[in-house]
Amino acid sequence: MNTGKKGSTPKIKALFFVIFIIAVILLFRFTPLKEYLHPQALKDLFARSGPFAPLLFILSYAVGVCLFLPATLFTGIGAMLFGAFWGFLYNITGAMLGAAAAFFIGRYLGRDFAASLIGDRLEKYDKKIADNGFAVTLYLRLLFFPYTPMNFGMALTRVSFAQYFWGTFFGILAGGFVMTFFFATITEVWSTGQWEKLWGWKSLVSLILFGGSFFIPKAVKHFKPEI
Repeated sequence: MNTGKKGSTPKIKALFFVIFIIAVILLFRFTPLKEYLHPQALKDLFARSGPFAPLLFILSYAVGVCLFLPATLFTGIGAMLFGAFWGFLYNITGAMLGAAAAFFIGRYLGRDFAASLIGDRLEKYDKKIADNGFAVTLYLRLLFFPYTPMNFGMALTRVSFAQYFWGTFFGILAGGFVMTFFFATITEVWSTGQWEKLWGWKSLVSLILFGGSFFIPKAVKHFKPEI
C-alpha cells in the first residue's frame, strides 16, 4: 500500500510541474499581466517605488526568472534604473535568487520522476554530470545556455545545489557585468543628450566588451568538461 503511494508521488509532482509551466505560459499570454512585460512599464513601476525600488526590483527579477521571463529584460532595466555599479549588484542578486528558487522548484517537483525514467545507459551520464557539477554548470553558463530552462533542467539531474549555485554565480559574472555596463552607458548618453559621449572611453569600452562577449562561447568550447 505504501509502496504504491510512493510510486505515484513522483508522477504527481511531475504533473504539478507541467501544470506550473503551462499556467505560466497562459498567464502571461492571455491575461492583462502581459502588458507589464514591456520594459517601459516595468521601468515605471520600479521608478515609482522610491526607496523600496531596489528590493522590489530584486524580488521581481527572481520571480520573473521562475516564471520564464527573459533575464536580459530585467538586466537591462536594472542597468537603466540603478547605473552600472548598483545595477550590476542588484542584477546578480536577483538572478541568483531566481536561479536558486527555480532549481528548488524543479528539484522538488521533477527530480524523482526524471530519475525514474533514467535507464542504465543514461544513469552513467547522470552520475558523471553530478561528479562534475560545478564544471558543467559553469561551462553551460559561459555558453549562454538559455537561463531559465537550465535552472529547471539542472534540477532534474544529480547535481548538488552547491555545485549548481557556484557554477551559476561565476558563470554569469562576466556576462552580467558586460550587459549591465553596456546598458547603463547607453542610458547615460541617451538621458543626458550628450551624444558626443558615444565616442568617449566609457562608451567605446562598453561596446568592445559587449561585442567581445559574443566570443565567450567559442573560447569556452575548448574547455569542455569530461562527461
